[in-house]
Amino acid sequence: MSITKEEKAKVFAEFGSSKTDTGSAEGQIALFTTRIKNLTDHLKTNKKDYSSRRGLLQLVGKRKKMLKYLQHTDIERYRAIISKLDLRK
Repeated sequence: MSITKEEKAKVFAEFGSSKTDTGSAEGQIALFTTRIKNLTDHLKTNKKDYSSRRGLLQLVGKRKKMLKYLQHTDIERYRAIISKLDLRK
């Protein structure tokens, strides 16, 4: 259910400016998206796991706030991360 260090490093290497850049908005949004996908798959098989459902909703809220911040500060970075992660259709 949780992601490993190697998966985190891979996400940050792809979406951050470097492998160790864990603080950039793009890297954090990508990590939230990866965790959201993992939790969604978990909840498809475990429908009554309400504590994980709560954690999923918290992650979605955090990602939403981070996207809103990025949209207000730098619209080009926002559009790039949205298209890269395929979040909006």
